[in-house]
Amino acid sequence: MEVSKIRNIAIIAHVDHGKTTLVDKLLHAGHLFKDHENPGELIMDSNDLERERGITILAKNVSVRYKDYKINVIDTPGHSDFGGEVERVLNMADGCLLLVDAFEGPMPQTRFVLQKALQLGLKPIVVINKVDKKNCTPDEVHEQVFDLMFSLDASEDQLNFPTFYGSAKQGWMSADWKKPTTDITSLIEGIIEFIPAPKVDEGATQLLITSLEYSSFIGRIAIGRIQRGSVKAGQQIALVKRDTGAIVKTRVKEVYVFEGFEKKKAEEVKAGEICALVGLEGFEIGDTVSDIEKPEALKSIAIDEPTMSMLFTINNSPFYGKEGKFVTSRHIKERLDKELEKNLALRVGETGSADSFMVFGRGVLHLSVLIETMRREGYELQIGQPQVIFREIDGVKCEPMEELTIDLPESDAGKAIETVSTRKGEMTNMEPKADRMILKFMIPSRGIIGLRNYLMNVTAGEAVVTHRFKEYQPYKGEIPGRINGSLIVMEQGEAIAYSLHNLQDRGKFFIDSGQPVYEGQVIGEHSRSGDLVINVTKTKKLTNMRASGADEKMRIAPPIKFSLEEALEYIQSDEYVEVTPKSIRLRKIYLNETDRKRERNKSMSSVV
Repeated sequence: MEVSKIRNIAIIAHVDHGKTTLVDKLLHAGHLFKDHENPGELIMDSNDLERERGITILAKNVSVRYKDYKINVIDTPGHSDFGGEVERVLNMADGCLLLVDAFEGPMPQTRFVLQKALQLGLKPIVVINKVDKKNCTPDEVHEQVFDLMFSLDASEDQLNFPTFYGSAKQGWMSADWKKPTTDITSLIEGIIEFIPAPKVDEGATQLLITSLEYSSFIGRIAIGRIQRGSVKAGQQIALVKRDTGAIVKTRVKEVYVFEGFEKKKAEEVKAGEICALVGLEGFEIGDTVSDIEKPEALKSIAIDEPTMSMLFTINNSPFYGKEGKFVTSRHIKERLDKELEKNLALRVGETGSADSFMVFGRGVLHLSVLIETMRREGYELQIGQPQVIFREIDGVKCEPMEELTIDLPESDAGKAIETVSTRKGEMTNMEPKADRMILKFMIPSRGIIGLRNYLMNVTAGEAVVTHRFKEYQPYKGEIPGRINGSLIVMEQGEAIAYSLHNLQDRGKFFIDSGQPVYEGQVIGEHSRSGDLVINVTKTKKLTNMRASGADEKMRIAPPIKFSLEEALEYIQSDEYVEVTPKSIRLRKIYLNETDRKRERNKSMSSVV
């Protein structure tokens, strides 16, 4: 295909501003479905986790044909925790569609992804979405986007961006929001008009591997955009390694191009096109595929460093191996190594023990998605408390700072400000919007751990919390942790309703009656500070004095059920989250009370 007829675009935006919905409409416009097919919504969010959470985690490629043009569309995640994904795939695009919500305007992640796109010199088209919302202000939002681009040092050409308005959900786009149309044709024509065709350099083959797929039939597939030359099926190539610059000679067995959702086999693919290569051996993301005679490396992908770490260890609880298939340290190590191949923002370090690994990532969400995926694949493991990564800069201890935005009802603003202040957050901006308040803070990454959970409880689920990494700053001092202690099981057995009923005044429970428990498991939150060991397996003794018929009168409050992120944010430094395919349990690292006391005494004496 002629290069002038190809357009490579990435769709970038804040979480929930409608990226994946817009891609759905582009696919429909490209007539990728037969009349009788009903693909449903969020077609690109194909894995179970994405569908359940309603967020995009992995970047995906798809192509749409319009007249005689081919548009390669890349759907990207909006969360900054998956910034590694965004950075990689933007390298394949020549322009981007920046989606902004007509009510909310530019948000923290809008800034994050836009900055990445502008640095790469991509031409933006701004799409102001959701103009069908009540109280929306499209013209104001347009001004805000211009100001944002200006503050991010956009070039003259980038600032001269075209704008389209519409509603991806209703399936229309127009150059004027007051004049709705019936389809998104104007946007597709805008893409063809304003996004430049791929720039092609003269010379021998060059392609940067920016993504990776796996097929159980053909093995690992390398995806990237051809910068110059062409790639043929059966061609001998040189693979230039990202980190060492070593040259490995190998052969391309097959070449595929993207057609709709499918990959279509091709004999030869020319520069400017995004393609998939099969048969390369030992490649990694960031390697360059180049000419065998004259190998030249392309500039590798720079990825932001991780800011958070968690300890991954084998499950050694009394319920070990009851639910999972993969339980040994070898299984966990192999799975983490496999993840490293495609998850660029992830790092794995040794701990001095064969059973545990330090895993570094971009945030709690980034790591919890990995844990959740492993759990569904049948792994059992235990996770330690999330820790931020400190650095020493010019002899000063520094920690990661984040820009935090909280959108919540005006009546709850006071509580939020108070909480964030105790966590060493500094307010930078406060802006009313209808009956809601938008608060902005600079806060240490440590302070964000557990914050979302608290704000959700305080605002009855109304708060919208977003944050993005800003920079490293000098250490801000100690942040008070969870005040309340834990309720810990005394002995293994089954939780009895009678015991739970009698112990309710001691705190809130995380378990139901009839649930199996073991010694050292954390089953609730104590109403006071300090841990309390309780016996929940004690049954009622039936005598004449106590009639068995009185059991109906027991009222047990419903237990608190944690999601994986909430559990990770809740635990203290002496606790683990036990993750199995069917359960999430909290436990003390030392299950026996005597061992815990011994450890406490040790740490006290070391402090003294």
